[in-house]
Amino acid sequence: MSINYKQSGVDIDAGNKAVSLIKDKVVATFDQNVITGLGTFGAMYDLSSIKDMQQPILVQSIDGVGTKLKIATMMNKFTTVGHDIVNHCSDDIVCQGAKPISFLDYVAASNLKPAIIDEIVSGMAEACREAGVNLIGGETAEMPGVYLEGEHDIAGCITGVVEKNKVITGDNIKKDDVLLGFASSGLHTNGYSLARKLFFEVGRYKVDSEIPELEKNVGETLLAPHINYTNPILTIIDAGINIKGIAHITGGGFIENIPRVLPENTGVEINKGSWPILPVFDVMQKLGEVEEMEMYRAFNMGIGMVIIVSSEEALKVNKKIKEFKDYKLYEIGKVIKGERMVNLV
Repeated sequence: MSINYKQSGVDIDAGNKAVSLIKDKVVATFDQNVITGLGTFGAMYDLSSIKDMQQPILVQSIDGVGTKLKIATMMNKFTTVGHDIVNHCSDDIVCQGAKPISFLDYVAASNLKPAIIDEIVSGMAEACREAGVNLIGGETAEMPGVYLEGEHDIAGCITGVVEKNKVITGDNIKKDDVLLGFASSGLHTNGYSLARKLFFEVGRYKVDSEIPELEKNVGETLLAPHINYTNPILTIIDAGINIKGIAHITGGGFIENIPRVLPENTGVEINKGSWPILPVFDVMQKLGEVEEMEMYRAFNMGIGMVIIVSSEEALKVNKKIKEFKDYKLYEIGKVIKGERMVNLV
């Protein structure tokens, strides 16, 4: 009896169909600097077009969507997780002041379903177009036995560029500088292992459960896409406003992420009542009687990105951000003396 690859669980034809579905969407993100993209062994991007920089520095980041994918699978809705991976990676590199230029994706599953791959990459392509990023290549992998039936994994690698003398390092942060926080849309892509335990094990809710405190059902609330803060932050930088440090509030929340950009002998004081805590976080804290410090370590608590500026520059930032009506910015704290710690007051 002759055995073929498909009988072992890998359907090459399904992979080819998936590529055919996504090809036009991917190519639509290309600009004139993309030399080779979809279908080649390596994607190429022409950096010679970066003529306005004396010393261009490439900034790169790679990450995954994480266990938020469990919610997407339960909802059978995958478009928003495509947005998540692009926006998360873009927000990572803008912390150094970098403008994103290209993105590579990786989508794996036990068995590739072309319609689901199309849904995921459609979300990526839309997010890339919104951010001015080229989705120049990627990889799909079908690995039965590695992934459980019906499960997917999504990862992405982004590349951006920044002038060497404009790299944001946090080195010049000092006492009495101001912390400005951009509002988040929800959990973004972190804390989902705890969120799933709280909603589905402790609370025994389903994805279609309605909770009075939440505007949408549980599943839709948890699938709210990660916000991309790149455009407003780069606009602030281009306006000549001196941003001293930027912290993307991802896994580890306030407690772990803000200290990453602080120089020695500094800490921060966060005023808990200075922005509206999103209802989803209140619901989770009550469900599990979660301690306050644990909430601020696991979740973003309604603030997705923090920028640190002098008090004088804060006024300019607040004026500039009015150009972006979809973004909310709050003064959430200040820099104090300390050893890279976060105090909640």
